[in-house]
Amino acid sequence: MISKAQLETFSSQVREHLFSHYLPFWCGPALDHEHGGWMAWLSNDLKPDRSQPKGLIVHSRILWAFSAVYQAQPDPLYRQMAERAFDYVMTRFWDAQHGGAFWRLNDCGDVIDDSKKIYGQAFCIYALVEFHRSFNSVSALARAQELFKLIERHAHDGACGGYFEVCRRDWTQAGPEARLSEKDLNEKKSMNNHLHVLEAYTNLYRVTKSPVVAQRLHEIIGLFIHRIIDLRTGHLHHFFDDRWQIRSDTYTFGHDIEASWLLCEAAELLSNPGLLSRIRKFALRMAAIAYEEGLGADGGLYYEGKSGKVIDQGRECWPQAEAMVGFLNAYQLSGNPKYLQVAQRVWQYIEQNIVDRVHGEWFWRINPDGQANPKLPKVSEWKGPYHGTRACLETLRRFNQI
Repeated sequence: MISKAQLETFSSQVREHLFSHYLPFWCGPALDHEHGGWMAWLSNDLKPDRSQPKGLIVHSRILWAFSAVYQAQPDPLYRQMAERAFDYVMTRFWDAQHGGAFWRLNDCGDVIDDSKKIYGQAFCIYALVEFHRSFNSVSALARAQELFKLIERHAHDGACGGYFEVCRRDWTQAGPEARLSEKDLNEKKSMNNHLHVLEAYTNLYRVTKSPVVAQRLHEIIGLFIHRIIDLRTGHLHHFFDDRWQIRSDTYTFGHDIEASWLLCEAAELLSNPGLLSRIRKFALRMAAIAYEEGLGADGGLYYEGKSGKVIDQGRECWPQAEAMVGFLNAYQLSGNPKYLQVAQRVWQYIEQNIVDRVHGEWFWRINPDGQANPKLPKVSEWKGPYHGTRACLETLRRFNQI
């Protein structure tokens, strides 16, 4: 069992890391002083590539991160960074003609991909609501509510439930080749999209208590229970056709453990005791399976599995962040000290392997040989301060509860 002194040490290490190591990188080297916003791409040793696109995802995540951090520590610098991100998203990414946010810009801030990918719109909602929570921004909340209505009008599947992946700029359904990224299968629906719509709508419901948002949260949670979670294995299916027929056979341990606590968060806000009890049982099972199947002897969470076996032994940074929170959540639900201990082991793995002591922030991926992958960048359209910031904030919040 971890002692009170060990918990206090754990907590102080997380706090020190967040405010003294992690966030300074995003207030300094990652800023784009030439064209605004944040750098599109930085290598591990901080060399820029101006040919790379600036993504909606990373800028929305930056907006969320600094807005959330300001609530924990109201430093004027964090407000400055949050306002910088808000201004950049609203002036560069926002589509004044059709509403919603563009997917990609070039380095100078010009639109190069005007599609409306629902994953990106969801992160916009998540971030705009957080900005409103921190700074009482009426305009940010209004944009978030506008986005909710656009998603519901154009991307919600009224026949089979859930949300399609991609719309065109004018919000008409995109063609058959539309998908989130090159890594994703070309299917109509995905777990990942629904996980982050759930996350966004949870934050929106937190401040609006809208019955319509609550209805959609109930629907998404139901989809996880009946469609997305594999009841046999406890893992998440990843891709589906429009009728929810399964189109994939692998799973990622990071998404499994992330979903375990995000589903709990949503169910807690809905104040439905029966639903919450059921979701907590799912969460504990998913955490147990991640612990048993996905955790390395060194405390790092493997990336991908199939049929009960690990098929990618790499350790990407974001699954470690989600594992910290997911295992702490499992400890709070069960009281089983092994989950508190494993959360500490994951943190130790992050400190010893993921944290870049030379150039700041975290390495994207540790290869199976234990070395950081030199080909993957420190900053990209996908890699930002969202998972790491949230893991630290959630850890500190949950330690206060514990």
